[in-house]
Amino acid sequence: MKKVLTLLIANLLLNACSTTSNTMQLTHTPEQSANQISNDEFVPQWAKSAVWYQIFPERFRNGDPSNDPKVEDIAGADPAEPPAQWQIHPWGSDWYELQGYEKANGEPELWKHLLRRRYGGDLQGVIDKLDYLAELGINAIYLNPVFDAPSLHKYDGASYHHIDPNFGPDPEGDRKLIQQENPLDPDTWVWTKADELALELIEKAHQKGIRIIFDGVFNHMGINSFAFQHLAEHQQQSPYKDWFSVTSFDDKQAGTKFDYAGWFGVKSLPEFKEDENGLVAGPKDYVFAATERWMNPKGKGAQYGIDGWRLDVAFCIAHGFWKDWRKHVKQLNPEAYLTAEIVDKPENVIPYFQGDEFDGEMNYNFAFAAAEFMFNPEGMDINASEFADKLAELRDLYPQGVAYVVQNLFGSHDSNRIGSHIVNRGIGNFRYWGDYFGTSQAANNPAYQVRKPNADEIHLQKYFAVLQMTYVGAPMLYYGDEVGMWGANDPDCRKPMLWDDIQYQNEVFNPDGSKRKADVVKANMALKQHYQQLIKIRNQHTALQLGDFKVVKADDANNVFAFARSYQGETIWVVFNNQTNQQTIRLEAENVKRIKPLFNAEQSSLSKQQIQLKLAGKTAAIFKVL
Repeated sequence: MKKVLTLLIANLLLNACSTTSNTMQLTHTPEQSANQISNDEFVPQWAKSAVWYQIFPERFRNGDPSNDPKVEDIAGADPAEPPAQWQIHPWGSDWYELQGYEKANGEPELWKHLLRRRYGGDLQGVIDKLDYLAELGINAIYLNPVFDAPSLHKYDGASYHHIDPNFGPDPEGDRKLIQQENPLDPDTWVWTKADELALELIEKAHQKGIRIIFDGVFNHMGINSFAFQHLAEHQQQSPYKDWFSVTSFDDKQAGTKFDYAGWFGVKSLPEFKEDENGLVAGPKDYVFAATERWMNPKGKGAQYGIDGWRLDVAFCIAHGFWKDWRKHVKQLNPEAYLTAEIVDKPENVIPYFQGDEFDGEMNYNFAFAAAEFMFNPEGMDINASEFADKLAELRDLYPQGVAYVVQNLFGSHDSNRIGSHIVNRGIGNFRYWGDYFGTSQAANNPAYQVRKPNADEIHLQKYFAVLQMTYVGAPMLYYGDEVGMWGANDPDCRKPMLWDDIQYQNEVFNPDGSKRKADVVKANMALKQHYQQLIKIRNQHTALQLGDFKVVKADDANNVFAFARSYQGETIWVVFNNQTNQQTIRLEAENVKRIKPLFNAEQSSLSKQQIQLKLAGKTAAIFKVL
């Protein structure tokens, strides 16, 4: 299992990585938007009002079956062994059930089958579901990698200046077109049909008021990349000889063979060479040119490009690179949003957020604290005052404005889904990422429960959602959480999205091939409506987006936590009954004349400068005070 864990972490876990050479000229400077950043903050102001939705493209929606991958399109992805048989996997099939073609391969390792699967998700599928996202209340999308790559996850990029051909309408034609380029000369770069579809997605999303950021994987590429392929063939004569961390070349006289460093030891992910300032000139120039391509496509202006980047394993690249790259990005679009994947102790992330690198981060520390307060069993939990202190530590960690634009998530493509986390609460502490990552992978932990969350567990997910949609920072949903998708950590958190026009088999298979009680696979519409209601409340009330934060009550004896958000005369209170039993909560309310329920606050009253609120166990309420 050690090999399996290493491979999965390397392929699917945390991914990230100035001057320009003569062949990488950066010439376009788009007009600056009228919506300027506050003078005393360096973050883009729009990001404070974002409600993010993370999409794993291959698993979101198959909008164009004609572009589905063929077996030759997955060559170069893990596992390295070519399959004896292969086909597009049925979207509605039981996740752990091996299909006939998989059984024909005769491999006992489940991970090999799961990594080989392709379901056909593409950019047309995202375009087709923009109305779904708008109806949900989403106004910002984070797309996991969409660039040319053979894997399902696309963190093994073949290039960063082309969208994966199988995400567009003409894979064969796109690949022929790409062969005409000189990758070192951006002037020769073509616009494929997949690239054009990405621009169409950006335009249509913008028309609906939805921003889009791409995943930037700048620490490494894949073995299929144009640079690595040329290097492997031509060795020291390749213009890419200094791009990667090569440890030896083919040399009969010296008795050496070609070898190189792979990310975390994984050879399918050759690492870019770095010095004390980050990426060396070759890959750095390329990344800068690719950055401009997607932020100012065809020189038409920033409004036609993406709205920022999520940076994979940002901690793997030296600060100097990020400082130079940020300057480049902000010249292209001063309002671009840059968010990093770091996953570290709060004190270790401080250097990244001083105004010269990133605007925000994937706020896993928020998820850790929330899990400890809301989900962890007795003995692993924290009380209300400890929760308040942890949140205060995170808010105070950053310069002004940053706490308002961090992405407050729970699940992602690198963790078990929130529903399954709740089912398995107690198997470990989410905060201890290194240990918990493997513990929450069903293939590595026979005790992990892969069943569907029950009603009580969905209730806890709804409880967390109130915090996520009202707290300081920008909430981020992982695709399908709003309809109750469940799954263990990678790869099980990457199941195909639930849509009402697709028939899904019941899940009856366990990871070891045994059977369990059938779980009905169907979108939970009540849960979706819950998210929709909370997102609407957030979008309608500026205090929940921009407001200051004040703890109203942190009552350890009664396990109650309450806070207030205030902005320009509007004040909203949010109250959490963290007990399992119903109780009446009393809150001091000096100068409060009346209260207006917004969510679950109907059983409330105001008398003698005190609010009394009756709440069921593990529920929360939102109300405006006037």
